[in-house]
Amino acid sequence: MSLRSRLQNNNNGSLALVPAAQELPLLRFQEQVYTIHRQIVKELGGDHLHTNKAGAENNEQELLIRRRVEEALDHEGVYYSRNDREDIANLVLDEVLGFGPINPLIKDESISEIMVNGPDQIYVERSGKIELTRIKFRDDQHLHAIIERIISPLGRRIDESMPMVDARLPDGSRVNAIIPPLALNGCVLTIRKFSARLLGVEDLIRNNTLDVPMARFLEACVKGRMNIIVSGGTGAGKTSTLNIISSFIPEDERIITIEDSAELQLKQQHVISLETRPANVDGKGEIGIRDLVINSLRMRPDRLVVGEVRGGEALDMLQAMNTGHDGSLTTGHSNSPRDTISRLETMVLMAGIDLPVRAIREQIAAAIDLIVHQSRLQDGYRKITQITEVVGMEGDVITLQDLFVFEQNGVDERGRVKGRHRATGLIPRCRDRLAAQGILLPTDYFSI
Repeated sequence: MSLRSRLQNNNNGSLALVPAAQELPLLRFQEQVYTIHRQIVKELGGDHLHTNKAGAENNEQELLIRRRVEEALDHEGVYYSRNDREDIANLVLDEVLGFGPINPLIKDESISEIMVNGPDQIYVERSGKIELTRIKFRDDQHLHAIIERIISPLGRRIDESMPMVDARLPDGSRVNAIIPPLALNGCVLTIRKFSARLLGVEDLIRNNTLDVPMARFLEACVKGRMNIIVSGGTGAGKTSTLNIISSFIPEDERIITIEDSAELQLKQQHVISLETRPANVDGKGEIGIRDLVINSLRMRPDRLVVGEVRGGEALDMLQAMNTGHDGSLTTGHSNSPRDTISRLETMVLMAGIDLPVRAIREQIAAAIDLIVHQSRLQDGYRKITQITEVVGMEGDVITLQDLFVFEQNGVDERGRVKGRHRATGLIPRCRDRLAAQGILLPTDYFSI
């Protein structure tokens, strides 16, 4: 049995060590790559090497580096096959012009997340499963240099005075880095990648993230201007779902998106995208989500789509939803729809305005129509586990009713969760509001 097969058949519940095919050349030629890389940098100097050149200039750099690699290998006096020489040249190019050892991981479309926990431990997420790779950096200085190479073209910096950074790569991938003294096990780098292909609701149905009645109901609610929160834990797929259901917004509406790191890719034509700005080195100039939400209300939006509410901006968002900006969408971290309501209450209090709890709950009950809760299950697959309607108030309590749920009934022999989406049998109260707008939903969508 091969190493790959043996490691993938590890059934003891531990994380599998699964080297991807493109990792193997790096393991074989690591020392040669580092030696040649040092020679090239020493000979040509950093001023002649740039990762952001395009066209003919970039091709010239690649040809020059490949020529230097060939010369260095010839000088060694060791036989290398043509394939070995090609592998070494590509790895040196990754080191000189790319992002070093993790460059193949960034190019690998099957990987959705790269997690570098110091120079000696690099994990990836594939198909919802976390795998430990065999890739390593030389040391912490090597990793720090790659982090700087990633963030410098983005106008960000990282050092002891500013040891954390959030950034977005040109392809939309989200980058987070944190270095000592805050990170005790060395520099830590996390890259959340995004598919070049825009997903649609058909992809969610095909992947069993939801079923057809749920999809048609969400489409009706978006077109009918219901206010919706997509909730869930970290890595549950909230942003992807928000992006997909946002595609149901009609083309003739003006949409303003507000995010910390711009990830949403709306297909409509009339979209204004706003992104927060961190403080500068003097601690000034920060523009947060709340500032952008307040400003967006002066921009005549038909819809607000806020990537995530996590603080005082929740109050401004609720007020916008209650004052003519129906059909707004956002996401929030929570463990359940009920927890979403509790977290909203807490976030409103973070706005610094002294409001009674009942008044806050009345604002929430009046503003939010629907909570779409998404979970990442134990097998790594992501599913919408509840679609819950906010019904109103009973006394001091916000009342909710589940319309659709995911019913889990065990796991199969491959460890995949078994279950099905089903309606609860309750007819949504918003169905009459939708019908008044000419959006008719069959009652059998909601039958058990």
